[in-house]
Amino acid sequence: MIREALLYEKQDNKSVRCNLCAHRCRIKPDRRGICGVRENRDGVLYSLVYGTLVAENIDPIEKKPFFHIMPGSLSYSIATAGCNFACAFCQNHEISQMPRAMRMIVGDEVAPESIIRQAKKSGCKTIAYTYTEPTVYFELAYDTAKIAREHDIKNVFVTNGFMTPEMIEMAAPYLSAANVDLKSFRNEFYKNQCGAKLAPVLDSFKKMKALGIWIEITTLLIPTLNDSEEELKDIAEFIVSLGTETPWHISRFHPLFKKRDLPVTPVSSLHKAVEIGKQAGLKYVYSGNVPGDKGENTYCFNCHKLLIERYGFKILKINLSGNQCINCGAVLEGIF
Repeated sequence: MIREALLYEKQDNKSVRCNLCAHRCRIKPDRRGICGVRENRDGVLYSLVYGTLVAENIDPIEKKPFFHIMPGSLSYSIATAGCNFACAFCQNHEISQMPRAMRMIVGDEVAPESIIRQAKKSGCKTIAYTYTEPTVYFELAYDTAKIAREHDIKNVFVTNGFMTPEMIEMAAPYLSAANVDLKSFRNEFYKNQCGAKLAPVLDSFKKMKALGIWIEITTLLIPTLNDSEEELKDIAEFIVSLGTETPWHISRFHPLFKKRDLPVTPVSSLHKAVEIGKQAGLKYVYSGNVPGDKGENTYCFNCHKLLIERYGFKILKINLSGNQCINCGAVLEGIF
């Protein structure tokens, strides 16, 4: 399905300016934006992926990863093809890069109302816009999110954060949380590895925080590219500036896509990064992609007792009364 896009402006000679993501593409007639899924047809910008899903699954909320949103609950997870990044290490490159590499739009036509019905039927507490980049299918996400809110289902984005302030403001009334990738703290990395820039991502964090959207942050730790102690300290300090309650997920890299020549991240590197985050003052720092590692667990920041024990995406034990530590009564921040 296609529909007219949101957040664009018409310009001279039937060109348009897309104001959805921070690329702010100027798109000439019969051309597409960088994402490959927004096309100018005779001076009108269209989303080519409205309701065209390439993925529709029921996942544990922990898989996103969200560790501070209704632990142990299910999340109805959807995606269309397309992305506004071109990450050389993308784990879903077959679907994220398809519209750019092959100019193909594939998927099953699914209306927002159907997504809500399936989410309710499956007992999901949230709808996750994930796998690719929800920014590029914002029209579908926005319409779905509005209906979800009416049915007491929360909406969460898993995103690269490269969106405009206008988009964040439009989404905010319906968006409960976002797990945002902070892929590096170096603009050079974003330019060379992702085809983007760092500054708009940092601005998105601040904007979301100001609008009351719960934020969790994920950094994929890639050997030789973003794993220096200096850079990790810079990331940790930035997250502290957002709020010490902001969870930081540091995930293990496995060779994929165009980065098959790099090694798997050593577990020792993950542990070192976790320690850097804690020393900076963050309350909740997690290691990811290492099932069984204690770095997956949530501990009370006050008395250090185990609050949530995890194995991969499974919850083994919860020592909470509502959102409070059963030992000392300290409040665990998040959405519970």
